[in-house]
Amino acid sequence: MSHKLFTDGNGAHVHTTSSMSASTTPTESTNPELTIDITSTGDLSADIPVATPGFRIERDSLGRVEVPADAYWGVHTKRALENFPIAKRPISVYPDFVVALASVKQACARANAEVGALSQERADWIDAACQEIIEGKHHDQFVVGVMQGGAGTSTNMNANEVICNLALENAGYGRGRYDILSPIDHVNRSQSTNDTYPTAIKIALAFFLKHLLRELKALQGSFSVKADEFEQILKVGRTQMQDAVPMTLGQEFHGFATTLGEDYDRLTETIWLLAAVNLGATAIGTGITADPGYAAAAIRHLNVITGLNLEAAPDLIESTSDAGSFMSFSGNLKRSAIKLSKICNDLRLLSSGPQAGFGEINLPPRQAGSSIMPGKVNPVIPEVVNQVAFAVAGADVTVTMAAEGGQLQLNAFEPVIAHYLFQSLTWMTQAMWTLRVNCIDGITANEDRLAAMVGSSVGVITALIPHIGYASAAALAQTALLTGRNVADLVVEAKLMTREDVMRELEPARLSGMRPDTGTSSIPIIE
Repeated sequence: MSHKLFTDGNGAHVHTTSSMSASTTPTESTNPELTIDITSTGDLSADIPVATPGFRIERDSLGRVEVPADAYWGVHTKRALENFPIAKRPISVYPDFVVALASVKQACARANAEVGALSQERADWIDAACQEIIEGKHHDQFVVGVMQGGAGTSTNMNANEVICNLALENAGYGRGRYDILSPIDHVNRSQSTNDTYPTAIKIALAFFLKHLLRELKALQGSFSVKADEFEQILKVGRTQMQDAVPMTLGQEFHGFATTLGEDYDRLTETIWLLAAVNLGATAIGTGITADPGYAAAAIRHLNVITGLNLEAAPDLIESTSDAGSFMSFSGNLKRSAIKLSKICNDLRLLSSGPQAGFGEINLPPRQAGSSIMPGKVNPVIPEVVNQVAFAVAGADVTVTMAAEGGQLQLNAFEPVIAHYLFQSLTWMTQAMWTLRVNCIDGITANEDRLAAMVGSSVGVITALIPHIGYASAAALAQTALLTGRNVADLVVEAKLMTREDVMRELEPARLSGMRPDTGTSSIPIIE
């Protein structure tokens, strides 16, 4: 299996307009599973009562339902709105997901026309409607909630109905004329929620990941710029919150940049998890109701439409039931979030004060920090990034439990998996942006304070151990701590080294390891 998902293709879309009537192909007219049942698809036949003004009547296998006349969605979406008033957040809050759904439907229409399962005219209608959605139109019609039962069926039907009614309107027919074009028999031809929905999720994740990786690379760049800016500024390094040995502020920020670069590489590696899709599997992976050539054609068209490099999963039964790829993807996302949160912890510590804290760096002041303490400014940007990381970690637990919760040939909990992955990606991308623009780019160093802390730190005496020995260094360190005196002065007064030799060994380049040729000399003994 190829591990490269993104391609350089432009995914150009070509549409044709036909003046033919809504004719059927031989496959459409002879396949009993694909014939139109007017009573079950919403035809406004004579036995249906007149709708309330401003509404139209549609019906499904459960009965008749009034739908707003100006809505592109229909009866199945209406029932989902009634059944799942949970999150109060429609799927349209994730535009990349809506585009992914339309891309799948567009590819399926093209494939169905190619294998003769759908007339070219109907395929063109569906194709053009999908293209409008891909271009960002009509997203407000994707109204079902992000939290829903049914393994994503409500989302799939919302897409089918919107595409169908938009296509009907573009063709000159009224919305709800499912005797002309059906959301199930035509838009959903050769498909099941169980293959189109997870395929759309993976495509949307790829789109989201592109945004995140772009912002992660920019954030890494900002830390690298600060690393260069702070390259010669010496500071005290710390382990276990205690003073350790000297380093430069530039080295600290370079470490931040490096760890973000590692996250970029790890997240890029997760792309291969999204490449294998089960489109064409239909209900459980057997491909029932689909032409033998349909799956390959659909994935080929989907790659052109999305610019991705998708492949058919090697085992469609396994791929339809297993959510392991989502769990692995979530785990890598959590890793990145937690590491970014650790960086923000460090930024809050280093900027703490301004008088009674570390006070080594200054974060850009973004807003007043207190309603009672005048002049207080808080590190609000790192704080919000911390909270995003907490949410991503919690989302990973949800994804893990949902992946475990599937039974037999289908995991019914992909809606919550999709929602929390999309939310995590969205929040992380925005968190990285605000951290870069509103915090990192404006950080400055308190050079005087840093120099004073290095000068009074006993940690610098570690660099002198090769010349004066551990015992002597320990004794002088204790004296420095008790008296607050400068370590270099104490070493010179003890006649262990000359002032010149001490200052040479305590040069920033030597202390920070940037020039490690420290050398050794005979070690005197303090009486």
